[in-house]
Amino acid sequence: MQKWVRNMKDLLNYTFFKWILLTIIGLASFLLLLSHVSPDTYNTRLFSVAEETIRSPKTIVDERLSEAERERAASEVEEVYQYKPEITNNRTSLISSIFDFAQEFNISAEEDVPPADQVVSNEMLENLKEALSEDVSENVTEFISDQTFIQLLAATDQGLEDAKGITIDQVERVMQEPFKQEEAALKKNSAAEYVAQFTLSDDLKSASMDLAKFAVVENNILDPEQTEARIAQAVEAVDPVQILEGQVIVQKGYLIDRDVYRQLEALGLTTSNTSTEPFIGLALFSLLIMLIIHFHFSSWKINEESKGLYLVLVSIILILSLSLMKAAELVRELEVLQVAYLFPAAMAPMLLKSMINTRVALIITMIQALCASIIFNDMMTGAINVEVSLYFLFSGLAGILFLSDNRRRTHLLRAGLFVSVANLIFLFSITLIESGQLSAIDYTIFAVYAVISGVFASILTIGLLPLFESGFGILSTMKLVELSNPNHPLLKKILTEAPGTYHHSVMVANLAEAGCEAIGANGLLARVGCYYHDIGKTKRPHYFIENQMSGHNPHDHLDPQTSRDIIIAHAKEGADLLRKYKLPNEFIDIAEQHHGTTLLKYFYYKAKEKGLEPDEDSYRYPGPRPQTREAAVISIADSVEAAVRSMKEPTPEKIKKLVESIIQDRLQDGQFNECDITIKQLETIKKVLCETMNGIFHSRIEYPEFKKEERKKEA
Repeated sequence: MQKWVRNMKDLLNYTFFKWILLTIIGLASFLLLLSHVSPDTYNTRLFSVAEETIRSPKTIVDERLSEAERERAASEVEEVYQYKPEITNNRTSLISSIFDFAQEFNISAEEDVPPADQVVSNEMLENLKEALSEDVSENVTEFISDQTFIQLLAATDQGLEDAKGITIDQVERVMQEPFKQEEAALKKNSAAEYVAQFTLSDDLKSASMDLAKFAVVENNILDPEQTEARIAQAVEAVDPVQILEGQVIVQKGYLIDRDVYRQLEALGLTTSNTSTEPFIGLALFSLLIMLIIHFHFSSWKINEESKGLYLVLVSIILILSLSLMKAAELVRELEVLQVAYLFPAAMAPMLLKSMINTRVALIITMIQALCASIIFNDMMTGAINVEVSLYFLFSGLAGILFLSDNRRRTHLLRAGLFVSVANLIFLFSITLIESGQLSAIDYTIFAVYAVISGVFASILTIGLLPLFESGFGILSTMKLVELSNPNHPLLKKILTEAPGTYHHSVMVANLAEAGCEAIGANGLLARVGCYYHDIGKTKRPHYFIENQMSGHNPHDHLDPQTSRDIIIAHAKEGADLLRKYKLPNEFIDIAEQHHGTTLLKYFYYKAKEKGLEPDEDSYRYPGPRPQTREAAVISIADSVEAAVRSMKEPTPEKIKKLVESIIQDRLQDGQFNECDITIKQLETIKKVLCETMNGIFHSRIEYPEFKKEERKKEA
């Protein structure tokens, strides 16, 4: 797989290769989820009999019934009326004015006419009507008959005064309580009846009764603004009538009437009303998955080859997980209820955490949970199962968290057990929150499902992890731990054939691990890589000083060129040996890069002392220079350990000066130009290496020998 990715990378640049993989992810998710969002349709006709029970696949608002409910609520709102006492004052003032004008123009004003000859003339009537209709908002002459005016004009002043008081009092009496328009006729008659009870002349009583009827009007007036406000409030308070998800629309064997057919049409369940909206929504959902993965890999600061490899790995694991979900959902046809809780939801997160990192595992956990909410939707197309989504999310998070200390494969099984406990707690918590009335058997089934899910996830992870590691060349933490086992053939080889080199490698491993962890690099990779970095010395172990136990140095009898070739060759020979045993590329790179292109100074200057004119490039290691921070730290630690070990009396000051000189020499020689290590990180490494070396080569207390006499006394 790793070779295939490299071949594809040779044909395509990373950007194009990435979008091909993202498109595959998007298409796979779209196709696998398609059947779960495409609406079911039924060949139904109006007034036909339902051949099966039809349930609503989603929750929608029934607009027709909702509008009917709003209209009903509006019709039930009572009109708002407002009592206005000022109307009574206005009407009594108007009646008082009529009596006053009548008194001003009545017959008693004609003093030069004898009483026997006094008759109401048309001129008097017209003058009164003109006075009453001039500059007024209400022309009373249109509502009061001429006969009433004539009767007023014919009355005496005293009669008018009496009639005025009686009429006004009875109008006020009737209008002291609020009443509406429909009650006005009754109130008018009541006022007239009250007036009729008083002693007045017949004509004046008749006129007063007519004026009382005219004066009485409704004083409880409709308030249209408040009425409309109450109607709007009542309409707004009406909850929309919903067709709930899972609700039975029509039972099998029942007639499909107009209301049922309308609901089927609104839900898009008729063959004549198929909606494309679910497909558009699923396409956007698949696009969202693609963009999430794209933005993560775009912001990931690693080399493009590793990005491509990890993207292929993420694609395969995500599609594998979705395919397994689809297969598990098909088991539902066997009437296995709640099969989603059996699914090993923590498998994909644990695989990605083990092989890549926590961030990628978290992203895939969220994507997997979202997809599960659609796939395990209780066979209701278009529905979203939130409980299953949360279950997958918590299960995946538990797998990631409990796998944080994954230094052994057995920890995967332990993590699976913890995932089972987390699944169990989640299922019980959701059930109790919903106040579900479950039997003991139901709780037992949930417990079994939770345990199987967690254990099965760890078993699948343990089984698939070696396949992915070997196929993709992934160097996981557990793989590193396995390679650090002293029983590995190469480590046994270096221990038996070059014990000094083995001790040197262990010391360098301690230094390199401390340095890498201090700057945020992979300390475990540095440690295990150090165990193998000098494996090439096993070919000629006695030509390296740490293995010369007898003190005999064969280089004393060799010319500088031969010694140079032997020393320089150990890097290439070590890389070849690692390839032969199919060790990870990271170890091969460390073996080739831990000396970079540094100069073999001892033999270079030895050749000069012998009068030769050596080419400096021929006395340099072939490299390449360190490409990663881990390789850079190992190259420093390797030189520091060898140099300090050769010191006769190492002190903290000497060690510090030596470490500074080695790092400065490498910087000036450009050995760190091809890796992303910074000056600040080099300062941190220098401090850590000094502290570690001081701990190893600390000064020891000399215990003086006792004199023989003192020893005898103590004996």
